[in-house]
Amino acid sequence: MANLITLDEYKTAKKITGFGEDGRLNAIITSVSQLVKTYCNNTLVDFYLINKIETFNIDFDSYIVSVDEVPLNQVVSVEERESISSSYTTLVNDSDYYADYETDSILRSNGSNGYKNFAKGPGAVRVTYKGGYNGCPADLELAVIDLVSYYHKDEHKQRQTLSGASIQNQGTSGQPGNVGFPDHIKRILDLYKNF
Repeated sequence: MANLITLDEYKTAKKITGFGEDGRLNAIITSVSQLVKTYCNNTLVDFYLINKIETFNIDFDSYIVSVDEVPLNQVVSVEERESISSSYTTLVNDSDYYADYETDSILRSNGSNGYKNFAKGPGAVRVTYKGGYNGCPADLELAVIDLVSYYHKDEHKQRQTLSGASIQNQGTSGQPGNVGFPDHIKRILDLYKNF
């Protein structure tokens, strides 16, 4: 899908004018974009303009489902089925369900001022929606640029040797749950992470 930054954005941020490393940088940008999306459990930009269809298994009484691609921008349809062999029924907005854009959730309504539980079962609820950002947010873009540099300069390797000289790169600080990103990058990524 879409990269979080372009080669030109990276080169502008890093004041790079030549073309010698473009192929390698493009490959790193693609890999880092996917790495960030995987870590955040959110594609961030891929479903801003195109529909995402998400199916929910409802195992217990619940009147709420939360979508993966946040922030929730537009609900196209919400469908529900009573059993795995039945067809989906399209629910009516502001009658059968309410889209809560603050919590990125769909709430099942009883049609007036209360809640009603969704039907239970595998694939009981199907939501078609648009979510994410129209381009990479500025703070996340900065983290992606730093992460591209981190891999481009091989800073992920703790010890490097060149002509007998040795460079000891600083590891991560040992923040709880740190997966090896530098702390200043991880702090930003965690702001966009779906847990």
